Amino acid sequence: SSSAAAAASSPFRQGFATGGGCGGGGAPSSVTSSSSSANGAAAAALSMSKNPDRARMEKNLEDLMDHDWRVFRAKLVLQEEREAEEEEEMASNNPEGGIGGERDNKTGDDYKLDRQENLGNLFAGVINSIFSGDDDDGDEDGNDVKTESSPKSENDSSSSSSSETSTAPTRSSSIFDGDSVGGATPSSVLDPFATSPKLTAVSPSRRVKPVDVDRHRWAHPIPHIEPGCVLVANERLGGVFHQTVVLVIDHLDHAGSTGIVINRPIPGNLQKVASEQPSNVNLSLKLAFADSSVTYGGPVLPEEYSILHGYGEVDGATTVATGVFVGGSEQLMNEVRRNRLNAKEALFVKGHVAWAPGQLRREVAKGVWYPASVSADFILRYAGAPVLEGIDDGDDLWSDILHCLGGKYEEACEKAHQQQQKKKKQQQ
Repeated sequence: SSSAAAAASSPFRQGFATGGGCGGGGAPSSVTSSSSSANGAAAAALSMSKNPDRARMEKNLEDLMDHDWRVFRAKLVLQEEREAEEEEEMASNNPEGGIGGERDNKTGDDYKLDRQENLGNLFAGVINSIFSGDDDDGDEDGNDVKTESSPKSENDSSSSSSSETSTAPTRSSSIFDGDSVGGATPSSVLDPFATSPKLTAVSPSRRVKPVDVDRHRWAHPIPHIEPGCVLVANERLGGVFHQTVVLVIDHLDHAGSTGIVINRPIPGNLQKVASEQPSNVNLSLKLAFADSSVTYGGPVLPEEYSILHGYGEVDGATTVATGVFVGGSEQLMNEVRRNRLNAKEALFVKGHVAWAPGQLRREVAKGVWYPASVSADFILRYAGAPVLEGIDDGDDLWSDILHCLGGKYEEACEKAHQQQQKKKKQQQ
């Protein structure tokens, strides 16, 4: 019941592709003409604020300016990792002091102050670049691709023992059966898939070189849960969430959390899936988005659909992360009819995931999920986002994100694939 309550309170349910859930209805016939005019003016004003042309323009401007705070945070994480590596290398080369005895003249507090000053200067530089108008956008075509992962810094002060996850097996593994994760129950339908450009900033540090983050492909772990982050399933998690990637839509400890699985595409397009399975999708949407892909979104309300896209914050849509939107199917349907949106650039999500208050936090603490912040192209992988050939596997988002996270996450992914290969050989 708590999972259902969390689902009902979720704003992204406004974007469900049901017959009457999108776009709203007209004013009742009993209202007076004056009130009708007032309502019409208000509706017109709302339409202006959510005009699809304006929404698309704002999205394009954000892309051109590269003003994504999540990319900036990814850069900071990588910067801190580089600084930690440099400090460790200096300490090993100079066990009795720093360069020229520099460490002998500074206390621990001095180094903390220096670190805070460096980060402050970095933030000031980025803010200044936003308003200066002299930014170097780099290669707009994204040809200079960096494939470097961004593992979490060992010196990250926001880390805590309660939020760290481990890939090593624990004594209690019942939670990894997947029967009570994210609103699933032992009677839930089994997972049918279980078998088979660049943002550059100058470092204020005098030792660490500038770092590059490819805005199309980046990922790093985070010590907390936030809307717009993804939950990468632990390699030992079974059930309907085996090797899934869940996009968090809403998260409040006291109200619960909701999300959608984004890497379980169902064979066929929307027209085929919605016709063969119980689905609350009206005929107009089914015809307009006939070629759109469909993914298994979770075990909660599997007959309901939401729409994931990168078009813009049109009327009825909600911004989940920079460049990532949920909802607005009615407006998007009009854009498809005007040939301004390719139906394959919208992903229909069948069902969703829900957690009771505090449940998701406990699952993360037990290592069920790896919270991570990732690029919009990762999130929109099955909604038409490009895939880097030779680097990523377009059919395995779970592995691609773990490899991009690097470190223990990449090792866990490799071990999981090795175990799968052994099982296949044994079955043969």
